[in-house]
Amino acid sequence: MIPVLDISRFDSDRQAFLADLGAAYKEWGFAGITGHGVPKETIFNALRAAEKFFALPEEVKKKYFLDNYGARGYTPFGTEIAKDAAVVDLKEFWHVGREVQGEPPYEQLIPNVWPEELPDFKSAMLEMYQALDNLSNRMLSAFALFLGEDESFFREKINFGNSILRPLHYPPINDDSLPNVRAAAHEDINLITLLVGSEQEGLEVLSKKGEWTPISMIEGTIICNVGDMLQRMTNHVLPSTTHRVVNPKGEASRHSRYSIPFFVHPNPDVWLTALPQCVTEENPVRDEPILSHDYLVERLRQIGLLKK
Repeated sequence: MIPVLDISRFDSDRQAFLADLGAAYKEWGFAGITGHGVPKETIFNALRAAEKFFALPEEVKKKYFLDNYGARGYTPFGTEIAKDAAVVDLKEFWHVGREVQGEPPYEQLIPNVWPEELPDFKSAMLEMYQALDNLSNRMLSAFALFLGEDESFFREKINFGNSILRPLHYPPINDDSLPNVRAAAHEDINLITLLVGSEQEGLEVLSKKGEWTPISMIEGTIICNVGDMLQRMTNHVLPSTTHRVVNPKGEASRHSRYSIPFFVHPNPDVWLTALPQCVTEENPVRDEPILSHDYLVERLRQIGLLKK
C-alpha cells in the first residue's frame, strides 16, 4: 500500500513531515495526500460536470476535437497510446489549460475552449484547476525543502507553466475480447501529478520489487506522484514510477470510471538539469539537460498526441 501523507503537517510539524515525504517518494514516487483543504464540493462539481460532458452524443463531443494536438478541448476514445504500448488506451478526455490575463508570456498558453451545451462546465473546471494549482505549489514547496533548496525554488518555474487539468472517462468494457488494461503502463511526463476522483478499483503502481500494487482511492484523498521532469531534476532520487489502469473484475468493469488528473508543468524555458546535491559518485548524472518544452514535445510525439 502506498504511503499517505497529511500535508497540514507541513505547517504544524514541518521537519517530521519532510522526512516522511522524502521516505515515501524515494521508495514509491507516489503518495496519498490528506489534509489538503480542497473542498469536497469543488471535486464533486468537477466530476459531475465531466460525467455530463462525456454523456453527450459523439457528434456533439467531436465538435470540440480541435486541430491543436489535444492541447485544449476534447480527445476521443482510442487516441492516446502509452509509450511503447501495442494498443491505444481505452479512454476519452478533455484538456483545460492555464487561464492568463492579458498577453500570455509563452505561445503554449493558448485559450481554453468550453462546451456550449454545458454552461456550468467552465466554472466547475476552473475552480478545480485553481484548487489543484494551489495544492501543487504547496507540494512543490515541500519537495524543494526536502531537496535542500529554498521553499520558493519551484514557484517561478511553474507560475506560467502549461499545467493541464484532464477530466477523464474510461467507458464501460462490454467486450471481453478487449485488453484487460484501460491505460497501459506508463510514467507521467511532467513535474508532479495530482489525481482526484474515481474510487473504483483499477489504478496500480509498480513497486521496486516489480509487483503491481493496487491503489484504493480513499474518499477525500488526492494522489500525488512524481513525473519524469522532476525525476530528471533530482537525478532519479525521486522516481517517476510506472503505473497503469486495469479493468476491475466482474460487474465493476461494466461501469464507467471517471477521474481528473492535474499535470503540473514547468514554464517552457526551464532547463531540466540534475540538481548538484542529487549527483554523487554512486549516482552520477543520469540524463542530459534539456529544455522542458523540448522534452514535452518529444514525449507528446511518443504517446500520439503530437504528430511527427
